[in-house]
Amino acid sequence: MPELPHHLWFAITSLGGAGVTLPLAIAIALWLALGYSWRISLGWLVLLGMAIGVVTVTKLAFLGWGVGVRELDFTGLSGHAALSTAVYPVAMFLMLLPARSKVRAAGVALGLAIGIAVGLSRVVVEAHSPSEAITGCIVGAVTALMFVRWAWDAEPGRLSAMPVVVSLLTLTVALHGVRLPTQRWVTHIALKVSGHERPYVRARWKAGQYDPPSTVPLTQRQSAASAQRLSDGRSV
Repeated sequence: MPELPHHLWFAITSLGGAGVTLPLAIAIALWLALGYSWRISLGWLVLLGMAIGVVTVTKLAFLGWGVGVRELDFTGLSGHAALSTAVYPVAMFLMLLPARSKVRAAGVALGLAIGIAVGLSRVVVEAHSPSEAITGCIVGAVTALMFVRWAWDAEPGRLSAMPVVVSLLTLTVALHGVRLPTQRWVTHIALKVSGHERPYVRARWKAGQYDPPSTVPLTQRQSAASAQRLSDGRSV
């Protein structure tokens, strides 16, 4: 691993958070629609949505049912790695679309490097295993390269590069460090769909010591929640 201060790894990992990458992806779609066509914009959103769907399904499968690969310490694709390797290459491509092909290609490569750095940071900060970071990077990179290949011949010159560059860089800097509770949302969905009371947890699952979470009837969970709220109200 490259020897960097821990706070720098956290700064890198923040570049892949949904609080940064999702607004950036939406801004890319808006610029594509404004400067090129709604067809290209929609294609970008569909491809990104498919990547997000793959990440979400793997996370739901583990949290709700314990589906993973113990030998690889795999419990679901890294969302940070997938989003960063999907969004940053496309952002660079859009900013450099009026430029020559070699410059555009270099920009896409730089974007992929940023995504890979984010994936590496997820391992360093112990948020994901290597297998989860690598597969996340693969899904994101495939998404980005599919879009770039499809949109490579978009007519240049219809959109001034400067407003695009300024807006995307401003978004990235302004939203760096903004966090969305995506893991909590996915966990909530997994419990709702699986009917389990609690999610699977990596450490015990990996050790093979984790019993399947109990399934609690919905009415019983609602009654328990109501009782807890009533108790909280009395304690205040």
